[in-house]
Amino acid sequence: MTKDQKVVAIQEIKDLLQDAKVVYVADLDGLNAGKSSDFRRQAFKQNIKVKVVKNTLLQKAMEQIEGVDYSEMFPTFKGNSALMIADTANAPAKLIQGFRKKDEKPALKSAFVQETFYVGDNNLDMLANIKSREEMIGEIIGLLQSPIQRVVSALQNKPETVEAKAEEAAPVVEETPAAEAPEAAAESTEETSAE
Repeated sequence: MTKDQKVVAIQEIKDLLQDAKVVYVADLDGLNAGKSSDFRRQAFKQNIKVKVVKNTLLQKAMEQIEGVDYSEMFPTFKGNSALMIADTANAPAKLIQGFRKKDEKPALKSAFVQETFYVGDNNLDMLANIKSREEMIGEIIGLLQSPIQRVVSALQNKPETVEAKAEEAAPVVEETPAAEAPEAAAESTEETSAE
């Protein structure tokens, strides 16, 4: 690879990494052409960008990214490496897990997810169980909607309830003044006879 080709390759990797919030580096070594193609196809369907990269070029590109220090991942850059960029935190981990049901590979080398570094394949299950931002927002909205839905439901049923309470309350309201009236009449009678 010429120097110019390396510069172009580093720039391509930098473009992928520039605003990436979810970065995985996986080992695809051992996947034959058919499995590798299938892996890429499924990644594409899940909106995961996959790029097989040279470790030295990946490291140089990561060193040039401002705002994130990827140095914790560098020791894992050995052998065959595939860069995986996604919007959903757990999507690459789930994709890798799906393939691992049949083979040992792909293997997770390292990942940068939600501003945290994960080094080693032993973190794969934990990464697969991370809730994506969208899933967390959905859960929060669901929790917030639950009381609102109860209030709306109560308000929708309220006319029947108000009418029923008004009917029940009406005799009580009428009885109270009527009950006070004889006492008031008795008091006025007592005052009159005292004069």
